[in-house]
Order: sequence, then C-alpha cells, then structure tokens
Amino acid sequence: MTAAGRLEDLIRELAPQVLTALVRRYGDFYTCEDAVQEALLAAAVQWPVAGVPDNPKGWLITVAFRRRTELWRADSARRRREETAALLEPVHAGDAADGGGADGGGAAEDSLTLLLLCCHPALTPVSQVALTLRAVGGLTTAEVAWALLVPEATAAQRISRAKQRIRDAGAVFELPPAAERSERVAAVLRVLYLIFNEGYTASSGPELSRVELTSEAIRLTRLLRAELPDDGEVAGLLALMLLTEARRAARTRDDGTLVPLADQDRRLCDAAAMAEGVAVLKPVLATAPIGPYQVQAAIAAVHDEAARAEDTDWARSSRSTT
Repeated sequence: MTAAGRLEDLIRELAPQVLTALVRRYGDFYTCEDAVQEALLAAAVQWPVAGVPDNPKGWLITVAFRRRTELWRADSARRRREETAALLEPVHAGDAADGGGADGGGAAEDSLTLLLLCCHPALTPVSQVALTLRAVGGLTTAEVAWALLVPEATAAQRISRAKQRIRDAGAVFELPPAAERSERVAAVLRVLYLIFNEGYTASSGPELSRVELTSEAIRLTRLLRAELPDDGEVAGLLALMLLTEARRAARTRDDGTLVPLADQDRRLCDAAAMAEGVAVLKPVLATAPIGPYQVQAAIAAVHDEAARAEDTDWARSSRSTT
C-alpha cells in the first residue's frame, strides 16, 4: 500500500473515534460532525506535507474541538446559553485520545453507539447510508457523493437533513434500551448490506462493481462484529460479504461482462477471503439462532468450497435454507 493509502486509512480509522470524543462531551451530533469533518480535511491537507503527528488522534481532537468552538460562537444566542457550561471545562486532547476518560465508555461501545445513531429509525435508508459513510466511514461529502453516484450538493443535503432529523428526534449519544437494541442493530446490518450490494453490483454508473464500497462495507462490518462478537447475524453478514467478494475476479471477463456462475474459473477466487468467511460462519451456525444472513452465507460457502460448479453440494445447500 502506498503512503497516501496508509494515510487515508489512518484518517478513516480515527474519524469515528474523534467524532465520539466530541459528541460524548457536547452531545450535539449536528455541530460536532461538521467540526470533525473540517479536522479531517485539515489532516488530509497538512499531514502529507508536515508528516503525521506523534499523536494523530489527539491532533484531530484538538483541531475538531477548536473548530467546534468556532461554530458554536457563530451560532444563535440560545445555543450559546445552552453550551457555555460545557465550554468552560475544555477537554484535553491527551485525555480524549485515551478513550474519553471518566465521561467516556469503551471504544467498542462508542463505535456501536455511533453506528446505531447513524441508523436512527427517524432516517430513511438512503440517509442512513449517507450518514454512516460520512460519520463512521470517515468519507468526505464529495466521497459520499461519489459512493452514491449523486451530485455533491445532493449528498450534502442528505447528510444535513439526516443530522437535523436526528436532532429533531431528540436522539442522544447513548446505547438504546435493551428492548430496542435488536431492531436497531438489524437496521445497521441492512445499511451495511446496502453499501456492500451497491459496490458489488452498482445500480448506476459505468462500472459493474466498485471495490471501494465493498471494502468499506466489509471494514465497517468487521468493526460491528468486534463490538458484537456473539451476534450470529453480524457474523453471518460479514461471512456473506467475504464469501461473495472472494468471487469478484472470477465473475467478470476482461471486457467487463458477467461470467455465469457455472462458467466461472474458481481458481481466480480469493482463497484467503473464502477461508476467513467460512471460519467466521461455522461457530455461529452451531451456537446462534439462525437468521437470513447466516443462511445466505452458508449457501455462498457451499458454492465457494466447490472446486467446480458441477461439484457443488446442492443437497447441503438445500439443508442450509431449512
């Protein structure tokens, strides 16, 4: 991977952590998310020239805190009165970089909370996708627009409306009650599945598939699985993505046309991705309640493990659906 690629990965990895630090401190997702995006932009411009700082997360948090203060000062008198108390006790970047200190939860819980917030039921599915890519995926508005194949102004409007709806719904940065959590996690899975499917078979544009979207969906699903290791459907979705993505090289010809499943050269498949997908899936099939993502992943595993199309264990595939 190039230095530019490593830098981009670092910024995207840190983006949700920095946003979590601000939202946990101030509780205002709308303004905090804008501030974090400006800090990410500053890093993307400055770090390639000046080098990555010794504490990149602390650097981003400091810049985001300053930008958020500037946004706050430019806001209405009502917001100024509500948030004065918080600004009188600024957070030190070093404390926040260590995970939020006394007023912060663990990194895993914070990431899960952020994902659930971006997939709030007040939002439409397309808004959930856009906000997840921006806030958790660390994409800029321009990158979200490219991912969704819409004009940048349209993406910006969707993100702005999504944040406004979250604010109007009175959502706060905390895990939902246990009774609601299963439904909310299911919404996150739907969003990640939508992102992956759009990348695997693009609904518009000149390319049949878009690896940047499938890769981002897999990365975010790995993140979710790290936070919910015992959830069978989270593991099932990750396995399904890995097993499906493993066949990417075999499903198209050099001219970009599709190769029917029976004609695909299995030797072109990604053996490592297949092995990981099967390894993720097997334990939950034996221990967790079966759901649709696990069923689809089990069927994909049957297809992937066959050396040739005619070797596919159709009886086993049928059993996976029952």
